[in-house]
Amino acid sequence: MSNKRSNSFRQAILQGNRRLCSKALLEEKGLNLSQRLIRHVAYETLPREIDRKWYYDSYTCCPPPWFMITVTLLEVAFFLYNGVSLDQFVLQVTHPRYLKNALVYHPQLRAQAWRYLTYIFMHAGIEHLGLNVVLQLLVGVPLEMVHGATRIGLVYVAGVVAGSLAVSVADMTAPVVGSSGGVYALVSAHLANIVMNWSGMKCQFKLLRMAVALVCMSMEFGRAVWLRFHPSAYPPCPHPSFVAHLGGVAVGITLGVVVLRNYEQRLQDQSLWWIFVAMYMVFVLFAVFWNIFAYTLLDLKLPPPP
Repeated sequence: MSNKRSNSFRQAILQGNRRLCSKALLEEKGLNLSQRLIRHVAYETLPREIDRKWYYDSYTCCPPPWFMITVTLLEVAFFLYNGVSLDQFVLQVTHPRYLKNALVYHPQLRAQAWRYLTYIFMHAGIEHLGLNVVLQLLVGVPLEMVHGATRIGLVYVAGVVAGSLAVSVADMTAPVVGSSGGVYALVSAHLANIVMNWSGMKCQFKLLRMAVALVCMSMEFGRAVWLRFHPSAYPPCPHPSFVAHLGGVAVGITLGVVVLRNYEQRLQDQSLWWIFVAMYMVFVLFAVFWNIFAYTLLDLKLPPPP
């Protein structure tokens, strides 16, 4: 039996809540540090008071938000290893040997299926890694604390795969690096959830914080666009593509929004969930067939393998 709430159960809780004390969670006094942290996370991510109280009363930090922390540590570890081996930390992507790494997605090596996922462990430089790590920790960890590793991991991985597949369709000659597909999926879903539930979200300075998040995302996207069209360090192969960011955003405002809007409810009860899952699977199948047949049919000249 699922431990998620059905819609009918939720309605019963909402009706019963009207007969309970109307004291808001923010008015609770005498909380210790961990309780204040849990309350802060609840107000950062959940738009309804009943959901915030439910989360505050039921959260046990077991298991902890291990998924986002593990992914972040792995990304930092791989970056440091590559930095030492290449003797370069800023704009690593411009090093002539950068694309030789077996984790990078490269169009000539697209048959190696793991590269559609493992490219997240390679970053263009410390400036690229830094923003992704900050967003993963500031946005991804609180979301995982509320929604769990399974749901947040699903959105993150779906954004990563959609990002690399989008590049293979829309920017066919370019490689891909960085975790921006997964990061943009989570951040886009979170920002869209705030906008759609503006009056219910009680996080402080939400307009300013949204503006800062959008500026940071725009700067990172602008950096990726500039790098893509900057003269390559390994011609004729161009620098990594920026299209993965857009694939992540598409996942975030579809699958991601449905996940974040249905806290502790069964996703299989939501018709929008199945619609977006079907759309995602259609895109994946289209991209797979595109990768099998389109490169030959278009007679596209690809850069040589690294």
